[in-house]
Amino acid sequence: MSESHNVLTLENEATVAEAAAEIFIATALAAVEVRGRFVCALAGGSTPRKLYSMLALPEFSSRVPWEDCFLFFGDERCVPKDHPDSNFRMAVEALFHKVPVVGTQVHRIQGELSNPGRAAHFYEQALKELFPDEPFPRFDLILLGIGEDGHTASLFPGTDALLETERWVVANYVATLSDWRITLTLPVINAARQILFMATGIQKARIVSEAFGDAEHDEVLPAEQVVPQNGAREVLLDRRAATLMG
Repeated sequence: MSESHNVLTLENEATVAEAAAEIFIATALAAVEVRGRFVCALAGGSTPRKLYSMLALPEFSSRVPWEDCFLFFGDERCVPKDHPDSNFRMAVEALFHKVPVVGTQVHRIQGELSNPGRAAHFYEQALKELFPDEPFPRFDLILLGIGEDGHTASLFPGTDALLETERWVVANYVATLSDWRITLTLPVINAARQILFMATGIQKARIVSEAFGDAEHDEVLPAEQVVPQNGAREVLLDRRAATLMG
């Protein structure tokens, strides 16, 4: 069973990013204190970008034990690392170039490979080097967003990746996008010690109320299936995204 599920409504995107930064720092410090390292999976999107920009500010960056951080990605588009749509490129611009992390601490998904399945395999192997002999890795923190269709990471409604029970990372074909994505699987996400969802903007109000509130809907959304088995789930919303939460 999950330890806790909390939903917190804040004023705007900036206050959501600030609250997320405080959670990131507190989780990192606690993980390093107990296990000697902090392993985090980053998310793409506009609100996570604001979080990364905030973490790069001296008043936040100075409190992060960067030398003990290992940073992965929850998902990636099948594009080169310098492509405008790359989650890795966004994190480089907003965070990595501004804080003291070295290449061996940052693990990117090779979205440029012509075979998405190979990219997923290589990423799973990178995780297994850090988490040897474990059925699933235990991230200290996984950052997630939620799409207007209820997807999270690159786990889209109706896609095969939602059915995966053994692999850690898969290539997932998304018919609605006519494209491939590479994503962590639900068993990996649900093995995390802490999950942090972030959602902002009025365009997210309906799906937020369905995934995290009591709004009726027909299908179980991918984001609803994120239920950490031995960890906590925090959901940070701004007032616009929380409009229909009741």
